[in-house]
Amino acid sequence: MTLHEKGTVQIYTGDGKGKTTAALGLILRTVGHNGKAALVQFMKGWDYYGETIALERLPEVTHIRTGRADFVNRDDPDPIDMQEAARGLKAAVEVTLSGDFDLVVFDEINVAMDYALISTRDVLALIDRKPEHVEIVLTGRNAPSQLMERADLITEMVEHRHHYRKGVSARKGVEY
Repeated sequence: MTLHEKGTVQIYTGDGKGKTTAALGLILRTVGHNGKAALVQFMKGWDYYGETIALERLPEVTHIRTGRADFVNRDDPDPIDMQEAARGLKAAVEVTLSGDFDLVVFDEINVAMDYALISTRDVLALIDRKPEHVEIVLTGRNAPSQLMERADLITEMVEHRHHYRKGVSARKGVEY
């Protein structure tokens, strides 16, 4: 049994904080209603994200991380970055087309497309093939306009103020 008859496509984008956090909240909501969720993270190979540890405690969530622990050079990505992004896209296709999940989140996929690690055309093709009941969420800055045109819901996080600008470093449990 699935949670939805008709899943939609959501985009969380913008320069403000909270895109991944909002998607994780939706994962919790899905699990809270006895649904199953998958989270495929792009460009997040660093081992110290709090959600990585927390999601291990939720058997209803399949979590796949891709990417290196290092920053990706937008102008000259390492071949490993390209391979990891391709691995993420393959995982995204597999979990989506399986039909086993009510919610599938592609975290930072917008950035992976913006950095040309994966093609927007491939992501659009996946959306076209998704099972009717599957809800898809795509997060990350600089969502491509072609995806924005296809989305059912778009939330743009806008930074008005950020404590980084006052010298506050990233904090465990808040920023990661």
